[in-house]
Amino acid sequence: QVQLTESGGGLVQPGGSLRLSCACSGVTFSRYVVAWFRQPPGKEREFVAAVSQRHGTTPYANSVKGRFTISKDSARSTVYLQMNNLTPADTGVYYCAASGTIILSQWRSQSGYGCWGQGTQVTVSS
Repeated sequence: QVQLTESGGGLVQPGGSLRLSCACSGVTFSRYVVAWFRQPPGKEREFVAAVSQRHGTTPYANSVKGRFTISKDSARSTVYLQMNNLTPADTGVYYCAASGTIILSQWRSQSGYGCWGQGTQVTVSS
């Protein structure tokens, strides 16, 4: 059974940093695409970044490029999202998602992922 568990959310001041973790179990980590999405208050869930051990690309949303970095630790089957220079616009619930069958053109779409974590709250406020 696939299980994704996020952690690392919290309250941070503007300009601060957080690192989110997504621990993946029940997956063949080397074959899966793992992505981060977020849902700001009152808005739709949106793509943040994705990573795959099989592919050399790590797409990011334009809004986080240069500030967020997605990475993976294959030995721990864990994907991280390092978030720097946070702004109030980054506030929301952050979700980890995974798929073993998604194609590259679908990486930014929620519908491409069949496995989701429970989410972790990130609040950026002074």
